[in-house]
Amino acid sequence: MESFKTLTTKEKALSLNLDPRIYGTIAEIGGGQEVADYFFKAGAASGTIAKTMSAYDMTFSDSIYGKSNRYVSEDKLMKMLNREYSLLSQRLTNRAKRSHFFAFANTVEILNFNRTNVGQGWVGLRFQKHPNSDPNDCVIHVILKDNDPLWQQQLLGMIGVNLIHACYNYSEPEDIILSLRDNIHHSRVEIDMFRIEGPDFHHADNRLMSLKLVKHGLTHAAMFGPKGDVQQPSAVLYKKNVFVLRGRFKPVTHVNVDMMITGMRAFRKEEDVDIKNIAPIVELTLNDLTMGGELDETDFLDRVDLLCSLGQSVLISNYQEHYKLAAYLSKFTRHKKLGIVIGYYNLVSIFDEKYYGNLNGGILESFSRLFGSNVKLYVYPSINISDGKSVLTSEDFTPEPHLKGLYDYLKDNEKMEDVKGAKTANLHIISDQILEKIECGDDGWEKYVPNKVAEAIKKEHLFNYPYDVPPDEEDFL
Repeated sequence: MESFKTLTTKEKALSLNLDPRIYGTIAEIGGGQEVADYFFKAGAASGTIAKTMSAYDMTFSDSIYGKSNRYVSEDKLMKMLNREYSLLSQRLTNRAKRSHFFAFANTVEILNFNRTNVGQGWVGLRFQKHPNSDPNDCVIHVILKDNDPLWQQQLLGMIGVNLIHACYNYSEPEDIILSLRDNIHHSRVEIDMFRIEGPDFHHADNRLMSLKLVKHGLTHAAMFGPKGDVQQPSAVLYKKNVFVLRGRFKPVTHVNVDMMITGMRAFRKEEDVDIKNIAPIVELTLNDLTMGGELDETDFLDRVDLLCSLGQSVLISNYQEHYKLAAYLSKFTRHKKLGIVIGYYNLVSIFDEKYYGNLNGGILESFSRLFGSNVKLYVYPSINISDGKSVLTSEDFTPEPHLKGLYDYLKDNEKMEDVKGAKTANLHIISDQILEKIECGDDGWEKYVPNKVAEAIKKEHLFNYPYDVPPDEEDFL
């Protein structure tokens, strides 16, 4: 590993060029030969680059790498890596015993002339850490935020050099993540997907890496599927009718499940929702994953395992406020319906003006962001905390007098509605109370959670569920 001083992009490229072991191919589509350019200008590039490749024309690209549904996609990137790395191993057998081969690829769209698109794309590296070893893969998705295409091209080159340099100089995935933005201001780029795998990274948990992206401010949200596979949000949610359940899920209870089922039932009945084009997701907010200001990684993985066991896609975000989450998701839905199911007391919080002191337009600005892109709230009933018995719905909510007109407007224009058919008999289930029973090893908590959740908690000893003490140890104790 090199010194603690952050090297410039040129210095990183030169250090790689001067390492006689590292040798490979750079293939770039769409954004220009920006990564290769850094290596050539740094000097001694012949020590690192076996070939550079740029197939701008779709026909040429398809004939070389094979067709993909989308030109800028992970599928196209993987085809590029597969092709270029296989050629290295086939044609450079004379170097195999002394070289660490790599194939770098990117397929990126930068701002067009009319500024009608968003600069974004896929960047990946297939690389050996040892001669004649199986390679590792590191794949990221980037969103380029500069408002000039030339700046975006320059930025792409810096990211590519950072990725190659990091993969060869660090063994911990988090260190790789942190170095991706070296010499780059945080406002210029967002990295919303990171995946690393291979023989040298068996210890890597890409679910945790998604969390790290959000924790370190490389993105506002990250996502993975029901099998724990890392996903890129825009690719999964693009032009979908998205339905969101927000919560702590510590643990998942019958109430959480019923909120999803009854909320989805109402969402599917909307006239402007195509039931064949719905993407249901559950969302965990970063603030709900901290203990004493620090991220509790074990707790995070426990919750993810439970949600995945129920077949859910999971979104992690740093959007505490509903209006921020809605604005983020609306970028992908492109005017499709976005539904969010909330509890009664969430509704009360949404109309509390103290939460909007940071906005110049106050509560009106927050509501314009929340409801401005075909968003609808579905209000799930809650138990009345005052008496512990009665059930509260939106009909029981009375906003401040000066907000009543706003509340009536949202109700009259079907921007919110009560969830019908909720299992109110379960509203007494409180996650914190169930968690306490689990941690203490008390009996009876199982009836408050889905069977799959109870089985997973016991089998994997999630949430500090106690291990059984063998009989001989009981005698000793």
